[in-house]
Amino acid sequence: MPEEISIMDEVLDLYNKYDFNEFTSENVETALQKEDLDFKDFAALLSPAAEPYLEQMAQKAQRLTRSRFGNTIAIFTPIYISNYCENQCVYCGFNCKNKIHRAKLNIDEIEKEYKAIAETGLKEILILTGESRKASDIEYIGDAVMLAKKYFSLIGLEIYPVDADEYKYLHEQGADFVTVFQETYDTETYKKVHLAGKKRIFSYRINAQERAILGGMRGVGFGALLGIADFRHDAFSVGVHASLIQKKYPHAEIAISVPRLRPYINSKNENPNEVHEKQLLQVICAYRLFLPYAGITVSTRERKNFRDNAANIAATKISAGVCVGIGGRGEEEKGDEQFEINDRRSVDEVVSSLHDYGLQPSFNEYIRLI
Repeated sequence: MPEEISIMDEVLDLYNKYDFNEFTSENVETALQKEDLDFKDFAALLSPAAEPYLEQMAQKAQRLTRSRFGNTIAIFTPIYISNYCENQCVYCGFNCKNKIHRAKLNIDEIEKEYKAIAETGLKEILILTGESRKASDIEYIGDAVMLAKKYFSLIGLEIYPVDADEYKYLHEQGADFVTVFQETYDTETYKKVHLAGKKRIFSYRINAQERAILGGMRGVGFGALLGIADFRHDAFSVGVHASLIQKKYPHAEIAISVPRLRPYINSKNENPNEVHEKQLLQVICAYRLFLPYAGITVSTRERKNFRDNAANIAATKISAGVCVGIGGRGEEEKGDEQFEINDRRSVDEVVSSLHDYGLQPSFNEYIRLI
């Protein structure tokens, strides 16, 4: 029997399969008429030829979202517990060479943050660290997860990639979801923007979601930082990656995030691959049409009006009451933030805006039994 091709190899084989400038309006119209899209259909919807069809894409995406998810929008908030990092990523505020205030919350400080978040009514939390095993080892993260169970019913992680047995440990401590951003699937660009640290190992990162599922995690999240390389190729690869994992592990919940590059401390604010809002909405709609059952998250990097509109069309999860520094809720902020956020609304303000769209904010979709 021929050797099974890895998911990584499949994704990389498909990365440059399509020239997005060669798609025509006929290709787009064909994709819009289909219920089950293949990779070529998905690529067509991401192409420049699909831009004039954005309204049709949005209408179909909205219908699919309402039929699969109803009018509920899950609300969560991230908590950064450490910003120490061992990677030298040229696009990130946590870059180990950046001169920023580094900090790490102890368990008492973490609990103060949890209490302040829980008082807003939120029941879902995303725990984040900088990518430093030395500063934020697995036991430290596990303790933070264990404590989170006291306050929250759904716990996600966005940390450095780890081995399957370590994901198993974190799952046993109470973690439900793991999100890992590949940042870019362009292997040459990947080398250029990751100058030092374990993050340079492309293969270890791209296989993290599979290891998380093997470790028992209920769901995994995917994403590229749109704007590092060509956003169409990266958005396409995210969708391919997520779909292949979904096919191999149909029991796992799949989610996609759509962050764009944002300014950060010491950045030059120049980006030749800038992604505009209309293009970002096209990506979101294409994801929904290609992966009807995938969760889609739009972060506070985006304007509040854009986030509300995306939630009305295709997004299923939105953050609120966000602080991307270390601390800042239960007590004074101790460390600098990873990037600048745009939407600084409180939980109540986000809830009110969603109600204006006729959407139902959901604080609690799961019941934690242990």
